[in-house]
Amino acid sequence: MMEIRSTEIKDLPLVMEIYDYARAFMRATGNTTQWIDGYPSEVLIRQEIEEGHSFVCADEQGVISGTFCFILGDDPTYQHIYEGVWLNDEPYGVVHRLATNGTRKGVAAACLDWCFQRMPNVRVDTHRDNKVMQHILEKHGFQRCGIIYVKDGTERIAYQKIRTMVVRE
Repeated sequence: MMEIRSTEIKDLPLVMEIYDYARAFMRATGNTTQWIDGYPSEVLIRQEIEEGHSFVCADEQGVISGTFCFILGDDPTYQHIYEGVWLNDEPYGVVHRLATNGTRKGVAAACLDWCFQRMPNVRVDTHRDNKVMQHILEKHGFQRCGIIYVKDGTERIAYQKIRTMVVRE
């Protein structure tokens, strides 16, 4: 069982270690151009903690093994999608910077489930070379919708998952 909770300032050093591990993991799995030059920065993560958008995933003993950003509401980066369309235009939540320290399986699934429980319409994007994250998203039921461009002008593959109503007869 894993607990998702808001990141606290005291968690910041450990969260930054998780991002260090994730950057090294991405490089080792062929994703050499995402999260470069120290991204995400401590300043950014501190801001997300203060705004209530940063979360950690901890085990039964409180040991943190993952982190992510979850924001409810429109993301300016997602206003324009190319080579595809979003599944809908309803209110959505966005997952950013999902990372684990590699010590425990199921962290990404727990984080994505937690987000989807809070908002039945979730969008996320990832780098073209991030095959691991693409696999996780598709395994988790996210659909590839097209291409978006982030602030620095680089492209990302955009995904969305929505809860659909099941009609029983």
